[in-house]
Amino acid sequence: MSTAIAPDLSQLTARLFRGLGDPSRLALLETLQGGEANVGDLVEQTGLSQPSVSTHLACLLGCGLVARQQRGRFAFYRLSDPAISTMLVLARRLLTGVATGVADCDSPPMAASNTNFTDSCRGPFPAATRSR
Repeated sequence: MSTAIAPDLSQLTARLFRGLGDPSRLALLETLQGGEANVGDLVEQTGLSQPSVSTHLACLLGCGLVARQQRGRFAFYRLSDPAISTMLVLARRLLTGVATGVADCDSPPMAASNTNFTDSCRGPFPAATRSR
């Protein structure tokens, strides 16, 4: 029995990891592991600027990694699925275990033929207004 991943699933998985490939987005997700928060809370806890937090939250919301609930004037964000927290914990475990060479890993620049591949976190995000 083959364990190969279908090409479309491979592409989606790659887009997921590209979406997670920004330290600011990871900081937001890690902060949200502690529970829901609004933009002001996230600015305070991460040290990121308000525009940066808002931009990255729009990306994470558009990708379905966070959910938003409006309460009066404030929007509160949370991880959309407990599996996201599990994935972050497993990534940290992987870094301290078998992937100790990641800090020294320099990947080659993208080939010219891949330059048209759209970043998974570029707007606009039509789904950015959804609530879960």
